[in-house]
Amino acid sequence: MIVRFADPWFLLLLLIVPLLVWYRFRRGGAGAAVVRFSNLGSIRKARIPAAAAPFRILFAMRMIVLVLLIFAIARPQSGVSVEEVTTRGIDIVLAVDVSTSMLAEDLKPNRLEAVKAVAAEFVGNRTNDRIGLVIFAGQGYTQCPLTTDYGILYNFLAGLETGTIEDGTAIGMGLATAVNRLRASEAKSKVIIALTDGRNNTGQIDPVTAAQAAQALDIKIYTIGAGTRGTAMYPVNDQFFGKRYVPMKVDIDEPTLKKIADMTGGRYFRATDKERLRAVYNEINTMEKTEIKVNQYTRYSELFYYLAGLACLILLAEIVLAHTRFRKIP
Repeated sequence: MIVRFADPWFLLLLLIVPLLVWYRFRRGGAGAAVVRFSNLGSIRKARIPAAAAPFRILFAMRMIVLVLLIFAIARPQSGVSVEEVTTRGIDIVLAVDVSTSMLAEDLKPNRLEAVKAVAAEFVGNRTNDRIGLVIFAGQGYTQCPLTTDYGILYNFLAGLETGTIEDGTAIGMGLATAVNRLRASEAKSKVIIALTDGRNNTGQIDPVTAAQAAQALDIKIYTIGAGTRGTAMYPVNDQFFGKRYVPMKVDIDEPTLKKIADMTGGRYFRATDKERLRAVYNEINTMEKTEIKVNQYTRYSELFYYLAGLACLILLAEIVLAHTRFRKIP
């Protein structure tokens, strides 16, 4: 809590108080009632009760009233600081390849599981942003619309599996679906983070056409190629020998992914292992910061009436005492 005086210059009036006290005691009670008596010896020996010197008590009460009134006219105020936070969030769509090639284990435990874990960390690092999820293989589908309920988004990410839609790598369809989710967005910044481990081999829309649509809507696309260089071990289920691994050539269409990113003002990244994938998402998180404005102000409430009320009570008590217990005898 903050305490201040709205009109502090009135506090200079407090200098009057010590002058009044000095003047009062210098007079030594002059003007009080005088008793003429032929012999003062007996009076000097007499014990004077406190009530015999009422002017000191009444004078002290008047001084307290004066001090309180000076503080009151200086307008003491108590203030509470309040922060008003204004945010301008970013709308982000995560477009994730869920084709069966995402089961390759060059990213541990496999590409899809690595993406699910790192994407969840990315979501956890965002605040006040709407984030959606699009998946694609042979087609593109919206798995989760734009939302700020990250709990629901975590559930959708955790439930991602290959084989839920027809196989293939329709990068263009995935991008087009993500663009469609952002088409009506009024956010300051609109971003797509598209991850794939291959090249476009199916779908009615090619990746460059989808990127042109994103460019027209001022949507930035970051592209990520997930996979090692050369070959990766891919699990297959053999009806005779059970699960076994076969080498699979890693074939990521990097030129197209770079072109898509460049067209829309984004960047292309290559993630050859899980740690590099985490670094990529962290870098994107750093580049796409949400704007937060904090307006701080203090709300004040007046306190003078407490002091003025107390001064009135003391003044009333002084008047009552002056006309009763401490009354002067004419």
